[in-house]
Amino acid sequence: MNDSKDVYLKQLVKQYGDTIAVNGINLEIPAGSYCCLVGPSGCGKTSTLRMISGHEDVTEGSITIGDQEVNQVPPAQRGTAMMFQNYALFPHLNCLDNVAFSMKMKGMSKNKRYASARKYLELVHMETFESRFPAQLSGGQEQRIALARALVSHPNVLLLDEPLSALDPFLRVKMRSELKRFQRELGISFIHVTHSQQEALALADFVVVMNDGNIEQVGTSQEVFNAPVNQFVAQFVGGHNVLEGNIIEIINENEVVLDGGVGRRYRVPTQGSIGDIITFTLRQDRIALKKAIPADSNELLENSLKGKVTLLEYKGMEVSLGLDVSGFKEFGVIISENEFQKLSPNVGTQLIASWSTEDVHVLHDLLAKS
Repeated sequence: MNDSKDVYLKQLVKQYGDTIAVNGINLEIPAGSYCCLVGPSGCGKTSTLRMISGHEDVTEGSITIGDQEVNQVPPAQRGTAMMFQNYALFPHLNCLDNVAFSMKMKGMSKNKRYASARKYLELVHMETFESRFPAQLSGGQEQRIALARALVSHPNVLLLDEPLSALDPFLRVKMRSELKRFQRELGISFIHVTHSQQEALALADFVVVMNDGNIEQVGTSQEVFNAPVNQFVAQFVGGHNVLEGNIIEIINENEVVLDGGVGRRYRVPTQGSIGDIITFTLRQDRIALKKAIPADSNELLENSLKGKVTLLEYKGMEVSLGLDVSGFKEFGVIISENEFQKLSPNVGTQLIASWSTEDVHVLHDLLAKS
């Protein structure tokens, strides 16, 4: 429906006084893609979005949309539209006039602007609500009106600042699929800021993980989840345990054994020298559990450790367990409901967790000499 354009950020910096919110990032967002900027509060993701929109000035670096650098271009002339976290609907205007407002400001005739507004109300399945006012809408309905109002200007890039945060969990999941559908149908780039890892993984063609003003990793949802580049990404995205040990034995050119402390031995698919410290991640759903018996307590097999259950969270199709394991704040394991019923653990149950070497992901950037 619209001509999308690539967005390029080059050495982009945003500084507030002595505070650097965005620290010289470089990023290419291909035309027609769904990009999620994700990270903890204060990581710089919203500042980045607001610089792209023109609502914040660039301290250093450049923003290019298509073939035009837009650092000095007013927001209304950038070919972008912004959907704010609080939706910012005009309370005194009905839905039709809210969506048509920007066209009214441009001097478009009532018939033309209403025809265009109705087309976008239909796109977001709100055509029967055109005469209602924002106070008469649910949160999800308000969001749809805000989305229609943003899209009616035919942007090349739609910028979304935490658009789902005000919704209840059920509606949030429903609107995720709707946003993805809109993006595919319209064919324009969506740049979506969120602090929710789950939201980013579910929506994005590619995910940009930010921390402390820097980009930690850019990749598809599968790449970021399965192959985090460092400990921050592994722990922020979640679903991983982070382990480490010193190389005590070299099996072959692609496999070593680590001393994990307190009698633990980990077989890891990597290269290195005796004494190197290796850090690796382990997906919580790739771990097998069995109840510990006295005979197990003296010596553990490779790729295993023992812990006491401190947390049980039943989630229907799966169950999350937290184990109290020496050297870990918490060691997480996710098992199926069927496995949980067979194991039937309680808080306080001693379990042995084990895993396959093939499921180990080594964080190569953290290799260091001990």
